[in-house]
Amino acid sequence: MPRPAKTRPLKIALLTAHGQPSAPVGQEQALAQLAQRVSDQLPDWDIRSATLASPGRLEQLMQDGALVYPFFMADGWFTSQVLPKRLKGFDYDQLAPFGQDPTLPQLTADILAQAFQAAPAETAEKPPVLLAAHGSARGPKAAEATELFAQSLRPLLPGHQVVTCYIEQAPFVADAAREMPAGTLCLPFFAQSGNHVTMDLPEALEEAGFRGTTLPALGGSKGIASLIANALQTAA
Repeated sequence: MPRPAKTRPLKIALLTAHGQPSAPVGQEQALAQLAQRVSDQLPDWDIRSATLASPGRLEQLMQDGALVYPFFMADGWFTSQVLPKRLKGFDYDQLAPFGQDPTLPQLTADILAQAFQAAPAETAEKPPVLLAAHGSARGPKAAEATELFAQSLRPLLPGHQVVTCYIEQAPFVADAAREMPAGTLCLPFFAQSGNHVTMDLPEALEEAGFRGTTLPALGGSKGIASLIANALQTAA
């Protein structure tokens, strides 16, 4: 009798993000939805998700041999200190964070190109881009990652000015936005749409009298699931 075919074990990947400590459910659900979209592209994988804001969830879903995908913009304190501490004792490989994926600048340029086409007719021919990021008062890594990303993005957007600004450090969003002309596109350089994107950023733009358009957070854009799926396949 022929032997039954052996089923290959599923590859395991765990997507993790900061989440929203004050209200963890919403961002936990958003990350789970992203994980499902990644799973749709990787049927032979077990794609899991856990934000750091949900107590114990990361450790509960973690398993030896998993690939850990940090859905963060920079390789900062959370990816280099918090994650290793919480996953101590597990055998795993950790990928570079989402914001440092080498294919992200081109995807972002494509997203912005579509936004430029949808801009009102009175908008300047080459609208500027205001890249609004988190920054950090604790150390330089968050801003350094944003500036490196902006350097990679600028050659892909010839003729468009790309200006960086931050929620938690200078140059602050309100100060940078105040100098931007009408028709500027503000792109939140964030993985998730937490309070910084839904509250702090709009307040700063309003304070500045910003006369442009604010796009959704970069991490919620179309094509992100494919980017993550490709990164996982490359690392496997």
